[in-house]
Amino acid sequence: MSTPEKVVLDTTHFDSKARQWDENPVFQERARKIADALRAMVPLSTRMSALDYGSGSGLLSFPLKDELGFITLADTSAGMLDVVREKIAAQGVKNMAPLQADLSAAALPDTRFDLIYSSMALHHIPDTDAILESFHAHLNPGGWLAIADLDQEDGSFHGIEVDVHHGFDREALAEKTRRAGFTHVAFRTVFEIEKDLPGGRRAYPVFLMVARKW
Repeated sequence: MSTPEKVVLDTTHFDSKARQWDENPVFQERARKIADALRAMVPLSTRMSALDYGSGSGLLSFPLKDELGFITLADTSAGMLDVVREKIAAQGVKNMAPLQADLSAAALPDTRFDLIYSSMALHHIPDTDAILESFHAHLNPGGWLAIADLDQEDGSFHGIEVDVHHGFDREALAEKTRRAGFTHVAFRTVFEIEKDLPGGRRAYPVFLMVARKW
């Protein structure tokens, strides 16, 4: 049996979907649930500078904008960042700014945050260890990391042919996070994404992992 050809979801995939992204009710509800869990697990403050990494259209950051200080919304998709820029202008937001950046390729020089959070982006990043180390390097001492993503699954979420991580085993991810220098790693199930598959309807749990840099 031949091995299926791998398909990579590059930035053009997200560029093409950016204008319709906020219209998806599942994405809206997922962002609300992750925001609620983030509030419960991290003591948010308007004194905290934050980085939303893999921000997409900002569905997670906009509900948090009044509870944090300055928020940098970083993504590799120019299309998504165009939407962010327009939403910031339309709402007159003063404490948010988009940034096209790929921490897998280059660090942000002399830039540190009190909180880095990321929603459904980690499984798209090939080198999990390296990005966790980069997050650690970009946090101030005492800073927080919060990552929402899929529990480990069999590849049916995106399709086995799509070249992404098929979710994460929590214990293995916690160990990687500790190796990157973080402590106090904790998980909470925050949402379930349901999909209709040939074998029936299936739920894919989404966790929020929180850790601390000391």
